[in-house]
Amino acid sequence: MPPLYRITQGAKTLYARDDAHRVELMETEFNGRGKVEIGRFKGLGEMMPAQLKETTMDPSKRTLLKVAIDEVDFEGTREAVDNLMGTKADARFRFIQERAVFADNLDI
Repeated sequence: MPPLYRITQGAKTLYARDDAHRVELMETEFNGRGKVEIGRFKGLGEMMPAQLKETTMDPSKRTLLKVAIDEVDFEGTREAVDNLMGTKADARFRFIQERAVFADNLDI
């Protein structure tokens, strides 16, 4: 599970896994001296190779999540993975439209 945020102040750089962790790091690790820069990653493709290696590939620092497949609805799970991870962008777009509360207000 890659981090969502990179927080930098001077030479100090830390990564936050979610919004709550970002707030925690801002309160405990960064002082009021100097500008704090916060960058948000939208996906792995936005990370530089060194950042990816440091945060996601290093066994001592990475976070692994266990994915369990519902045996009762294996076909539904397969279809969902194909739609979200496959090559058809229209399937992902349809998934978002059907499930996003704010989809009516999207400017696309």
